[in-house]
Amino acid sequence: MPPVVSSTDAPVVHLHPASVRYGPALTLLASLFFMWGFITVINNTLLPHLRSVFELSYTQTTLIESVWFIAYFVASIPSAKLIERIGYQKSLVVGLLIMAAGACGMMLAASIPSYGVTLVMLFVIASGITLLQVAANPYVAVVGKPETASSRLNLVQALNSAGTMLAPLFGAYLILGRSKGGTATAGTVLTEAERMADAHSVILPYALVAVVLVILAVIIAKFPLPAMGSAGSRAAKEERKHLSLWNHRNLVFGVPAIFIYLIAEIGVANLFVNFVSQPDIANLTHEQAGKYLSFLWGGMMVGRFVGSAVMQRFDAGKVLAFFSIGAFVVMMVTVFAHGPVAMWSLILVGLFHSIMFPTIFTLGIKGLGPLTEEGSGLLVMAIAGGALVVVQGWLADNYGLQTSFLLTAACELYVLFYALWGSKPTNAVAAPEATFE
Repeated sequence: MPPVVSSTDAPVVHLHPASVRYGPALTLLASLFFMWGFITVINNTLLPHLRSVFELSYTQTTLIESVWFIAYFVASIPSAKLIERIGYQKSLVVGLLIMAAGACGMMLAASIPSYGVTLVMLFVIASGITLLQVAANPYVAVVGKPETASSRLNLVQALNSAGTMLAPLFGAYLILGRSKGGTATAGTVLTEAERMADAHSVILPYALVAVVLVILAVIIAKFPLPAMGSAGSRAAKEERKHLSLWNHRNLVFGVPAIFIYLIAEIGVANLFVNFVSQPDIANLTHEQAGKYLSFLWGGMMVGRFVGSAVMQRFDAGKVLAFFSIGAFVVMMVTVFAHGPVAMWSLILVGLFHSIMFPTIFTLGIKGLGPLTEEGSGLLVMAIAGGALVVVQGWLADNYGLQTSFLLTAACELYVLFYALWGSKPTNAVAAPEATFE
């Protein structure tokens, strides 16, 4: 790799994809994708645990995840400003340290125990992840050939799915497996002492997470990661004044596509354990159901590897349409079937959800040119759609858990609309050159 020019007075070196090896940087970023996927999905085993400890309704339980995704809305713009001020590499380190601080706070929340402190600390962790998302997703999308951006982001996101696949096993063993509520059959009523003892089972897993995050922050800080050229951004400011994000149909419809897709993904993941534990579905304990959750996330990992390869040869929009149709079909089976069929159809939706986020993201910023940075920020902010999982919690409380998955099926239809029409670029602009300073 050519030497990095660090002086603000030195000229910016324009590095073309053919002359630069992006492999080491992408490999390091992949580790971040793995880690934030791992931590996010710990929530899927944490939520049924907290529901038992604090005796929460489905609405209150999904409110916990809503707080998590509200952080994406609140922290996205400050994250973009921080990246502009201190650069990508330092921002990644800060994000990891914020997450580590939140993990330590979760240990405090478990020691008290406190529902309120738990909400605050999950918000802190999610804010750190938001900073990583704002930095890493557009970085991966713009380095390399534009026509393979969806393939590249799907490949790196597959490592994110590896983290999401392992997290349920981690949570099932260290949280649900070490608690009375996690090993009891559905409907078991815990005593006050048992619930307080269960709360403490969260301390060890989050202590381990905090240690790993600090170690990763140190590695990132010392790694010679090239910084995206700030001079290039400054040069594009005048050009951006004459352009509008509203002229790009793929972005205008892409932001709600991300928002709506997250409602589907998070709703399935967060209610999976409670759903398959029901007597008329699989009649499992929460610990056992948590282990099956790894199959859902494993399907997402496999789908992203497959999708990355397929999109080397086929149009990303058409692949997205095929996956959205598959997701709609299996969700309808989940709603109307019973027993193992309903459980396995819900697991299978992970395979069809796999490519949706990275593919919508890259289709959304396609042709934005100098507006790519702003468009990326809006798409990351749209991850806040996961906060509306509370709507599914309300549906589950009032109309039944199984019926609530009709909301998920409706979300798949919007993704299909986006794939077939909304993702088609209008007023496309040439992408800015990737530069490093």
